Amino acid sequence: MFLNFRRIRKCQFVQVMTTCLVLSVVMVCWEQLDHSVVSHIKSYSFRYLINSFTYINRSLTIPREQASYFSNFSYLLDHPNKCADKDVLLLLFVKSSPKNIERRNAIRATWGNETYIQNTLGVTVKVLFALGAIQTKQNELSQSSSDINYQKQLIKEDHLHGDLIQKDFLDSFHNLTLKLILQFHWMHSRCAHAHFFMTADDDIFVHMPNLVSYLQDLNSKGVTDFWIGRVHRGAPPIRSMDSKYYVPFEMYQWLSYPDYTAGASYVISSDVADKIYHASLTLNASLYIDDVFMGICANAMGVSPQDHVYFSGEGKAPYHQCIYNQMITSHGHVEDIYDLWKAATDPHVKQTASGLLGRLYCTVIKITLLCRPYYATYPCKAAFL
Repeated sequence: MFLNFRRIRKCQFVQVMTTCLVLSVVMVCWEQLDHSVVSHIKSYSFRYLINSFTYINRSLTIPREQASYFSNFSYLLDHPNKCADKDVLLLLFVKSSPKNIERRNAIRATWGNETYIQNTLGVTVKVLFALGAIQTKQNELSQSSSDINYQKQLIKEDHLHGDLIQKDFLDSFHNLTLKLILQFHWMHSRCAHAHFFMTADDDIFVHMPNLVSYLQDLNSKGVTDFWIGRVHRGAPPIRSMDSKYYVPFEMYQWLSYPDYTAGASYVISSDVADKIYHASLTLNASLYIDDVFMGICANAMGVSPQDHVYFSGEGKAPYHQCIYNQMITSHGHVEDIYDLWKAATDPHVKQTASGLLGRLYCTVIKITLLCRPYYATYPCKAAFL
């Protein structure tokens, strides 16, 4: 038996180079990985062992005159009588960018169609779009012709549909908390009698028949202190300046956020909406992550969120009739919203999951679709409900 020493040396060289490459990647990533792991350990320790959120709430409390800065923007578009003299089951605000007219039209034609909801589901749901300004009035002199045209298009769009609520602050990611405050203040002054309030992004799909049925059942039971969605517990502030969600220490110095629901979509009862409104009157809203600010307000008022397994996480829900039968929301839908609406509301969906065989079939399908590693939209336990 003869050994090819040249081949052995070549294999050894490849192994050494591969090992060096792997070590280099690990060394580059380790600092970031280590920082992420440590921050989550600290956050969970703070959340479950220390948990001094009461102190956090006190430290963020400011005088009403100072807090009014975050809400005293003038309305550019408004419909104060939208809910007047109506028994509103749900007031649903969609957070939208002024330029996303196609997304708004898709929502109006599908799950946000008020006429369909009234005629088919037999309840009143008011769907409004919350917007900031492309350019604020304070900067009118620097407005470009395209900005002026966009605002004219918004006025025309609102004249046609009557569903845009716009205030005079710059519409941007860092002003999302201002947009959240807009919604709660509008409900308090113009639609406080609505039984439930929901906020959603404009790339969310809402299975309106399932949601209405769910809320009608809750309303018949007189539910209060209700806040439901995809809950984040023990989430740490992100300190990496490269992240979209970077929060500097000066803005929020503690190790963990209070519990909150993902801002993509959640539902609260009217009494909780009123509590959030009053909390916003005295809390510092400079923290621009709106769902975290919602958690701070709720914690200050003694309200805790509850998980609902069919409120979407970060990704899209699987496209299958057994999923549509129970889904409430799904995230990341723009181009496919028309097709999804048609498929999800097809009468055959309920027939597929009916009866003993149908339920068993759908359980197997949902286990296959949901109980996969790194799947984030619905948890595995949703397959057994």
